[in-house]
Amino acid sequence: MTAGDLALVLATVLCVLAFVALVLVLLRVLVALRELQAAVESLDARVDPLLNELRDTITESRETIDEARDDLERFDRVLGSAEAISSHVEGASRVARLALSTPVIKTVAIGSGTSRAVRRLRRKEARRERKDAR
Repeated sequence: MTAGDLALVLATVLCVLAFVALVLVLLRVLVALRELQAAVESLDARVDPLLNELRDTITESRETIDEARDDLERFDRVLGSAEAISSHVEGASRVARLALSTPVIKTVAIGSGTSRAVRRLRRKEARRERKDAR
């Protein structure tokens, strides 16, 4: 065997060893990929129900928000109506106060004056009766 043959045999053996090492590394990578695939499937199995529940919750939240928005708009309309009614009542009250205050004051004054006059007349009558009785 010559040096060239020896180098050729040695190169072949090294190539075979390298090929075997490569096959072993690829087998380890294949095992790791299978474990990774199993972990992903397990994670997928646990996450799917959570995602479905999250979708349902988001749908319910959206419906609740829409209902709250409708209620808020309705309340806003009611509040606007109440403000309008309040301003109309305030205006009517002011008009009624202006229109009725003078006649009411005069009526009360007449009633008060009349009652005073009646009391004075009764006192004078009572004094006369006492003088006549003496």
